[in-house]
Amino acid sequence: MLGMALAALDSTILATAVPRIVGDLGGFSVFSWLFSGYLLAVTVTLPVYGKLSDTFGRKPILITGIVLFLAGSLACASAWNMASLIAFRVLQGLGGGALQGTVQTIAADLYPMEQRPKIQAKLSGVWAASSVVGPGLGGLLTTYADWRWIFLVNLPVGLVALWLIVRCFTETGHRPATARRTRVDWPGALAIFACGGLLLTALVQGGVAWPWLSTPSLLLFAGSAVCAAATVLIERRAAEPIIPGWVWRRPTIRAVNLALGALGLLMVAPTVFLPTYAQAVLGLGPTAAGFVLSVMTLSWPVSAALSSHVYRRIGIRNCAMLGTGGAGLVLLAFPLLPYPGAAWQPALVMLALGGALGLFQLPLIIGVQSSVGHAERGTATAAILFCRQVGQSVGAALFGAVANATLNSRLADAPRDIRTGLPDDLDAVSRALEHAGALTAHTADYLRRAVAATVDHVYLGAAAAAGLALVALVLLAPRHFPVHADARAAEARAADAHTGDGRTEAGGPAGTGEGDDGSEAGGAQAGGRA
Repeated sequence: MLGMALAALDSTILATAVPRIVGDLGGFSVFSWLFSGYLLAVTVTLPVYGKLSDTFGRKPILITGIVLFLAGSLACASAWNMASLIAFRVLQGLGGGALQGTVQTIAADLYPMEQRPKIQAKLSGVWAASSVVGPGLGGLLTTYADWRWIFLVNLPVGLVALWLIVRCFTETGHRPATARRTRVDWPGALAIFACGGLLLTALVQGGVAWPWLSTPSLLLFAGSAVCAAATVLIERRAAEPIIPGWVWRRPTIRAVNLALGALGLLMVAPTVFLPTYAQAVLGLGPTAAGFVLSVMTLSWPVSAALSSHVYRRIGIRNCAMLGTGGAGLVLLAFPLLPYPGAAWQPALVMLALGGALGLFQLPLIIGVQSSVGHAERGTATAAILFCRQVGQSVGAALFGAVANATLNSRLADAPRDIRTGLPDDLDAVSRALEHAGALTAHTADYLRRAVAATVDHVYLGAAAAAGLALVALVLLAPRHFPVHADARAAEARAADAHTGDGRTEAGGPAGTGEGDDGSEAGGAQAGGRA
């Protein structure tokens, strides 16, 4: 949890310090890369670290991730200009990729299915606490100390985490043979870096730094396509590929990859656009707007912790379908909120959305982790997290385009008496409404309604993404998720400790060999169904 806190806190504590950082270092035109560079590094390294954790073990990869993150934090605190700070944020991201994927994998290694929802809910609680504490802590440090302290506070947390992991964490699961550990697919890793880097750069900067159909965008997309083709060729020939073919051949993992990619898409609506709605339409301050969003992160871990009671009765697929269906209905309800409304109304919607997503995401992660053996768990976990991150990047670009198109249409249709001098993008409209006293009442009301319509359209798009996730589960996911013999053995040990009868609650005695999803984990390797 301390290791996860490094990545979780870092994603929220920086936002409130950006104005002071830009004031000290300059570089206003490129400061968004403080976030984009970190996200890019985390995303493209997830599958690489997943494979390395299967090859070398979880502990050395987690230790490497913490060391890289702390080195990046120390370097960020000593940055002398914006370019150096962005470069050091990328270094932090190289460590963050190891933290996010490996911690989730270790949770699956240490705990059987029955206990895993509670453990994963605690990890989700770290993100929830960080979303509430991070912005306030960043503001306090920036105001009363120096913005460099937002990076230095990582050091004591990370050093304690590092000491505990080195001292207390001992891997006892199956480890690959020594000969296999040396066969790392570095060409495949480099190809994945290149493909992911080009694609994410195109998605992050397209429509912002340059138009979508401009030469830079087209070159980046073409380059990512070429690198993707090269990656496929390299991975097919590699003895130990970074992204093995079974990640997409097994129906269970393929369905969850697509479903969590859709989750990344729909998460853009609340995390990116809800704060703008709360401030521009409802007139809330930044702190109150952050609270409207944070209630989702409060209900999510509670729902996730209780999800085991649901999926143990109706199955993992049905539980996830219930969650994504509920999320779609909640997202569809957002455009029905009254204008301008009260702050409790979108907060209630977000509370319900967090509850629905807790039933959706966690059972799917647990289902995939339990369908593979110890030697494949890191790769499988990283693959689904990678798809979620890519979905989030695609969603930011897609819904950004939807938002801009809606807002531009509203501004173009504005009455003639207020059309002159209107802002021309969502950020400019939000800034204008922060100083609504300088606008006429008619102009301010029209801009608020334009922002409300813009966010409504984004939420409708997010509801469509929830529908895509539901379709992926209905058409592609097996009715019963297979349970690998490794997971069945852990279940049996846990059951023996409590009942002594050698049976698990996932259905049948350990090692029955009932895998039924047609995957390579079926038959003798998959020891049952969930």
